[in-house]
Amino acid sequence: MLTASLKRNDKQAKIIIWTLSVAVFALVAITSKYKLELDLGFNIHLFALVNAVINSTVTVLLVLGLITAKNKKFELHKKIMLFAIVLSSLFLLSYVGHHLLAGETKYGGAHDARYYAYLFILATHIPLATIILPFALFTAYRALSGDYEKHRKLAKLTWPLWLYVSITGVLVYYFISPYYMPHI
Repeated sequence: MLTASLKRNDKQAKIIIWTLSVAVFALVAITSKYKLELDLGFNIHLFALVNAVINSTVTVLLVLGLITAKNKKFELHKKIMLFAIVLSSLFLLSYVGHHLLAGETKYGGAHDARYYAYLFILATHIPLATIILPFALFTAYRALSGDYEKHRKLAKLTWPLWLYVSITGVLVYYFISPYYMPHI
């Protein structure tokens, strides 16, 4: 096992994790209501493409993280999972930036099987994307503070949720990207 990187202080950690989670949720909720009219000199929908690439990379990292944990390569597992957290943080910044600059994009296709698949994916992606942040942070905190038993228990819930959110994030991009104006 690894040595703890953080001193265990559950009360302080809970306050920090919940405050950060609520703040991020509020930021996303508030910025989704506004659109900044700002010309950056490039197609702002490139942010959405970057988000899809980040989500794809996080998906790969989550699978590699699971493999390294199962193979007891804990130092490599730690690096991979921390990188996934860093990329997910960059994703959040890019996501907020894209929505502030582009506003909401509506699905513009026919109401066919593809449309209903998109709605189903979106309806499951949004609530799970909302709750994954505190799960991921508590899971990371448990590992970094050396509480590996609680880390493993929580990771059994966090990992599949996070994986689903990262995969469906790419699928949401796939479904909605044809309706960005102008096209990338």
